[in-house]
This record gives sequence, C-alpha cells and structure tokens, in this order.
Amino acid sequence: MERKRDASREGQRSYREWREELRKDPTHQAIYEEEAAKSDLWLQLVEARQAAGLTQAELAKRLGVSQAQVARIEKRGYDAYTLNTLRRYVRALGQGFALEVTVRQSEPVVVRAHASITR
Repeated sequence: MERKRDASREGQRSYREWREELRKDPTHQAIYEEEAAKSDLWLQLVEARQAAGLTQAELAKRLGVSQAQVARIEKRGYDAYTLNTLRRYVRALGQGFALEVTVRQSEPVVVRAHASITR
C-alpha cells in the first residue's frame, strides 16, 4: 500500500513539473489560459444561477427556452456562447448580476513616438 502512495506522489510531482515547464512557453501559456477561461465560464454561470436561487427550469422559463438549452449553456467545455446569449442569461438572473467582458493583449506593444519640430 505504501508503494502505491509513493508512486502516486511521484506521479503528481512529475505532472506538476511537466505542467510548469510547459507553461513557460508563451504559446502554451496562452492556450492554457484560454482553456481555463472557458472552463471557468460554465462554472461561473452555474454558481450565479444557484446564487440567484434559480433552477435550470426556472431560468429557462425566464429566457423562453427549454431546460435542456440552459443545461447546454452550463455544460463544462461548452464554448459556442454568443455575447447575446450571455447577456440574456445574466439579465435573466435578475438584479445584482452583471456580465463583464475583458479584452487584453497577451504581450504589450511598445509604441514609440518620434516627433521632430521644424520651424
């Protein structure tokens, strides 16, 4: 039994090291962050609905869609959201909920201005 625990710990350590090495590459880091954001969104939607005290069926009624459609929106890995769908979903949650969209640049661009003044 002790060997299994040691092997499990070693596997976890090896995975952490591999993941950290992979994330040092900016391309892989960007992919990781994009996937993490997707997985976070479905969970945020579920938690917001629950905080609003609504079931999927109740939210579906407010949206004028089926419960199955709400379940699909809340499904882990779903990534076919439209901005309109997200706005409607958040609006249907009721007061106290807001949709925030952030656009950020992965690598800052340095803009240098050169001005020459002639008289």
